[in-house]
Amino acid sequence: MSEARKGGAETVVITGASAGVGRAVVRAFARDKANIALLARGEDGLRAAAREVEEAGGKALILPTDVADADAVERAAERVEAEFGPVDIWINVAFAGVFSRFVEMSPEDYHRVTDVTYHGQVHGTLAALKRMLPRDRGSIVLVGSALAYRGIPLQSAYCGAKHAIQGFLDSVRSELMHDRSNVHICMVQLPGVNTPQFDWVRTNLPKQPRPASPPYQPEIIARAIHFAAHARRKEIWVGWSTLEAIWGDTVASGLLDRYLGRTGFSGQQGSEPVSPDRADNLWSPVPGDHGAHGRFDDEAHTSSPQLWLTMHRWTVTAVAAVAAVGIVLAVAL
Repeated sequence: MSEARKGGAETVVITGASAGVGRAVVRAFARDKANIALLARGEDGLRAAAREVEEAGGKALILPTDVADADAVERAAERVEAEFGPVDIWINVAFAGVFSRFVEMSPEDYHRVTDVTYHGQVHGTLAALKRMLPRDRGSIVLVGSALAYRGIPLQSAYCGAKHAIQGFLDSVRSELMHDRSNVHICMVQLPGVNTPQFDWVRTNLPKQPRPASPPYQPEIIARAIHFAAHARRKEIWVGWSTLEAIWGDTVASGLLDRYLGRTGFSGQQGSEPVSPDRADNLWSPVPGDHGAHGRFDDEAHTSSPQLWLTMHRWTVTAVAAVAAVGIVLAVAL
């Protein structure tokens, strides 16, 4: 472990740390007793997350920040290094979304989704690289989605932003390789996740938003992100549904357009109507501590064999090779 790390612990920055996937990632690194900088807009959730970090034996720094503001992200990075020392890991989780037909969205809302979901990760990566490159070490995790490869109806702003992050990863990673830098950047592609976002995402649909397929619990995603921060992979895909979406688009994109045109509207809405006084978090946070889980615990996946295989691919390959040799020898004998 680097001598630059204060107290021998990793210093980790997590955006979107107050709730959902970000909150689950906070808990995963808190178990390492890391120094964790918590960036988000919702101060109630940030305070609760800080308590969880400290109860687990780590150190927490609360930094209320809108990642769409590049200057605010830079100021947060300065505070982190002043308090904890050099940043070892920077994880970009924060995002925003709107459930809407494209033609019914305002340009302002569209820009806001892009500024948070795409530019927010750009701002975080820039702040991290500014500090990591001179030291020639560090890890940056971009949080993506299967929708970075396969867009779906009613989420054009979010899908466009995730596609942009995918291209951003390719460019920046190539530049780091050209410079022979030891700073690593990777992207974790997520399936649908059971988080509070479906209760506060902006929508102009008649029924409550819901995941298009049974979601995964946020702890599975946190495990993947924690792994990605310490591995040297370009991408980590999480869940069979992510593989199906990415490979399906590769081999039959046009057919998927037709299929999603038929099923994507009803599949992303539940049975309950949207309340007329429903609050959303697009422009300002919804007060309260919302935790990591949403309202889909009864149907959410609690494990991912696919992720296990991804994390242990060399072991699986070795076992498969030994088995193949054994079969050949058995046949020969």
